[in-house]
Amino acid sequence: MRLTAHSLGTPPPTLRPAPARRDWMDATPQAFANRCLPLTIANAHGWEVVGEAGFEAWWNGGPNASDITIRREGEGRPVPVSHFGSGVLTFHIDLVFRTDPGVSLWVSGPPNRPKDGIAPLTGLVETDWSPATFTMNWRFTRPRHPVRFAPGEPVCFLFPIPRNLIDRVEPILRPIAEDPALDAAYREWSASRAGFNAALKEPGSEARAQGWQRDYHRGRIGPAEADDHRTRLRPKPFARG
Repeated sequence: MRLTAHSLGTPPPTLRPAPARRDWMDATPQAFANRCLPLTIANAHGWEVVGEAGFEAWWNGGPNASDITIRREGEGRPVPVSHFGSGVLTFHIDLVFRTDPGVSLWVSGPPNRPKDGIAPLTGLVETDWSPATFTMNWRFTRPRHPVRFAPGEPVCFLFPIPRNLIDRVEPILRPIAEDPALDAAYREWSASRAGFNAALKEPGSEARAQGWQRDYHRGRIGPAEADDHRTRLRPKPFARG
């Protein structure tokens, strides 16, 4: 699968592979949040558009575009603007992306990276045919609260996704007892988890020495074993060509 970002005759915005680490995760006691493999895999599941200049934005709570004030700190792209009103802050992403036929681009903010006072909006863009750029939008979650983006902070996160993926999914709800092997494996895991958590409270226990259960991280829980287990993602950087 190919993902192409076409620049528009001027220096393009900075694109980079999304990192697995987050400052708040590193700041947890013993950086324990980094042990959560679903979080770190999601963090790195795509690419970021990086804001080159810092800025502070403030919304007074009104519905108009003029109700957002933006104070930039230096020059760089993409440029934050107030375009839609209703407390929405907009970045024009000056790139035309191309994906393989039938593949769209998921566009949002970086996952598991919350910002106080503002939240990213998510869109799916059909980049296999559209010759247009798109905007990345964030909505203030409360008025009269200044929000700051630092230089080098990601303002957009994206990754390709098959457009017919949801159409192909057949959702089914079943009692787990109808699958005896899965039921037994779940019960084994549940008992192991409960026992480990209880042992964590006992001084000198093996659980305390281990600190955390590594079964999922190793791709094996009881009799269940993954055929294609991933413990990290390393998206390739955009090559010039």
